Amino acid sequence: MSGQARISLGGSGSQIAFGTSGWRGVLGEDFTLPKARALVRAVAEKVRSEAGRGSPARVIVAYDTRFLGERLAREAAEVLSAAGIRPVRTAVPTPTPVATSAVRMGRVAAGILFTASHNPPEYQGIKLVAGDGTPAPRPWAQAVAARAADILERGREPARRAPPRPTELTPAYLRRLSRQIDCTALRKARLPIVYDALHGTGAGVLDAWLQSAGAKVRTLHADRDPRFGGLAPDPEPERLAALGRAVRADGAALGLASDGDADRFAVVGASGRRLSESDALALLIDHLARQHRIRRGVALSIATGGFPERVARAHGLAVSRSRIGFAPLSAELVEGRADLAGEESGGFAWAPMARDKDGILAAALLVERLCLDRRPLTLQLRELRRRHRGSACGRIAMKASAARNRRLGRMLRNPPKTLDRQRVTEVRREDGLHCRLADGGFLMLRSSGTEPVLRIYAEAPTARALSQRLARGRALLG
Repeated sequence: MSGQARISLGGSGSQIAFGTSGWRGVLGEDFTLPKARALVRAVAEKVRSEAGRGSPARVIVAYDTRFLGERLAREAAEVLSAAGIRPVRTAVPTPTPVATSAVRMGRVAAGILFTASHNPPEYQGIKLVAGDGTPAPRPWAQAVAARAADILERGREPARRAPPRPTELTPAYLRRLSRQIDCTALRKARLPIVYDALHGTGAGVLDAWLQSAGAKVRTLHADRDPRFGGLAPDPEPERLAALGRAVRADGAALGLASDGDADRFAVVGASGRRLSESDALALLIDHLARQHRIRRGVALSIATGGFPERVARAHGLAVSRSRIGFAPLSAELVEGRADLAGEESGGFAWAPMARDKDGILAAALLVERLCLDRRPLTLQLRELRRRHRGSACGRIAMKASAARNRRLGRMLRNPPKTLDRQRVTEVRREDGLHCRLADGGFLMLRSSGTEPVLRIYAEAPTARALSQRLARGRALLG
């Protein structure tokens, strides 16, 4: 399947699917404790084989608010300890950006994060992080998977030993964030903000930092609920209705939201309407570029619309395009070709602070922009769209099925010449079917790398044309 590589771990029913953001599966079915322990043991052996002499290698272990997260993290730390690795285990549910930042800054060998991010509540997962704070390279992950398969086939449970006491990673992250943001502007503005944590790990982190910086914050869904209110902790429009109502009722300057592990973000304007990911990304690029905080360029995914790219190029910045998933964008940051990376699903990173998705950082920077330019964010966006030919971008998902997968396969083999009454000017196939159209927009169809759905992405000149294009994509898949 596009965007997903399955590696057998112990025969039928024992697979770990490394998608675009690690391994995710339904807890108790795809994701099981024996497979998780085997994978952790394999990570320990890989890290130990690469470590030099001296003190034991360290690995950060973190978890989010999902069911069994704390137990999984504790057992992982026990497996690492027994394998001669020094685990650094978080004491509480911790945002993924906090953990990846700690990996990057803490001189540790790797990170093991128990999270399924924005997936539905029944999912659990493991994200492997390299020592530089980026997603673990696929060859490294494949080597770990191969060793985990061997451990499972031998049928021996990895040894476990009591680990050191857990620690807290968030304070150091927030100190770093405060050094990157103009906190004086926040204190002067004292903006009223509503934040929807969606029962995820951003609660008590983003809102607490905003309050300490001077904002007046009301937080929604801050309690820990492994069921996330019965819905996926994904800041999609249908999940943000309560946030929009709260923003209007409070007369707030804006609303913010983050997903289950706070690596994605969403923004709601003072009117209560959600800004698209493309529009929010364009605002962030323009904000940092005007302050000369981006110099080397911008990295975008191929499913991100052209509006952020036009804003970046207007500031004289080079723009590169990468395949779906944040790992290729992280590589652009690490290798020095870009200072900022963004994607179609609310992922954002800015090299001085993050090399992987950081929804907390993105939200803080948007608040900073609003404090420095006191006009409503929607008014600022309207001006930016007028100057740089704004477009409409969006995405939808539909359940995967054998028939729909066959339709996508046929289109990949024989791409259409026209779509939505527009001539197809370019076709890319590395992440599904991506068709560039004559009006400057695109339509993309692909299989998700994190759950059994097909995703449809589109860009069009207007919001009405976007709705029609997304509907056309749905019709093509049946």
